[in-house]
Formats: sequence, structure tokens, C-alpha cells
Amino acid sequence: MAIILHIETATQCCSVAIAQDGVLLYKKEINEQNVHARLITLFIDEVISNSITDYAKIDAVAVSRGPGSYTGLRIGVSTAKGLCYALDKPLITVDTLQAMADGFKAQHKIGGDKILLCPMIDARRMEVYCALYDENSSLVLPTEAKIMDEHSFINELSQHKIYFFGDGAAKCSHALSAQSNAIIVDNFINSAGDMCTIAYQKFIANQFEDVAYFEPLYLKEFMVLSKT
Repeated sequence: MAIILHIETATQCCSVAIAQDGVLLYKKEINEQNVHARLITLFIDEVISNSITDYAKIDAVAVSRGPGSYTGLRIGVSTAKGLCYALDKPLITVDTLQAMADGFKAQHKIGGDKILLCPMIDARRMEVYCALYDENSSLVLPTEAKIMDEHSFINELSQHKIYFFGDGAAKCSHALSAQSNAIIVDNFINSAGDMCTIAYQKFIANQFEDVAYFEPLYLKEFMVLSKT
């Protein structure tokens, strides 16, 4: 039996979940900007007290590894690392876009070999963090920071219907409007609950991270702008 605490802070949604053997027990989340630092530990306390009641019963901590918001990822990963150090538990990381693909597929009950999934995270302006997955959640195109225009995914869209979802999808609707196979879904919210299956599979396979040296997947360098 494995009890895993899951932390998702890659987007504006602050989400915490706990699961046993990959099955969700309890979840707490809010989709609101700039709340991660204030609420993440409160949410963790709530899911613990409403499920297993004791931090010592956790077998591992899983965290969304990115890509996503630099600040959000730093808060989530540093919180997960602190818990792993304090509780002497292993750290599991889950690719944010892969978890989104799993969650979207489960929510919408879609399938078929002509369907592809494209989770998108807003990276400002017309750029998004994205990847392309098939109906089995296998990677078709790798994660990248992509500037969207009318030519984006044109080859894939000529052969497949593609669902575009996540907080970066809505702003791409104009660029993809000429493509009849492009389906924009703008109400998807990142959730720690979507990490549970992947995290449990990694736990069974002993796929753990080095707590001291793990860094999130930022994709782009973080720049601090100062006024002169």
C-alpha cells in the first residue's frame, strides 16, 4: 500500500491531493492568482487531517515538475522538498503536461486513433508550453515553448482531431480558427488529482528524485528585470 501526497502549483491553480495506491482520497484546490505561497501549507494540512490524519503515514511526496510558472514551480518544489526532508520520504516528480493529458482524457471520456491531445500552459504573449499526446497518453511531439500561429500543428491537424486545453489554449483559438480539426477547450484546470496514477506508477518502479539536487523544468530562463 502506498499513500502519496501530491502538489500541483505549475499554473495559477493551487492544488493538493492525497491518494492511496493511485486512488484519490481527498483534494483541496483553488484556481486563483498569487495564492500559492499563502495557501499551499494550509491545503496540505487540510488534506492530511481529512484523510490519513497523520503526516507520518505518507509514503512519498509527488510534485508537478513543470513546465509552468517559475514562481509557482519554485513554491511547489520547495514545499515538496521540505516535506521529504522533514519526513524522510522519497520525492516523485510528474510531468505537468502529461498529468494534464491524463486528467483531460479521464474527464472527457475521449478516445480513438484519430484523436490527439495538446495540453497548453500560458507562457505569455502568443507563446505556450505544450506537448502532443495520443489516445494512450504516449508522447507524439515533445514538450516545447511554442509560438502559436496559423501554421502550428498543421501536419498533425490534417490527419487528426486535436483537443487543445489548459490555460494557454483560449488565446490560441484565433490562430487555429481555420483548422476544422482543432477543438479548443478553455475550461480545463490543472489539478493534483490528475497526478495520482502517474505518481503511483513511479512509486512502484522506485523512480525517485534526488531531493537535494532536483530542479523544476522551466524550459525558459528566468530573468529578473530591475528599474534603473
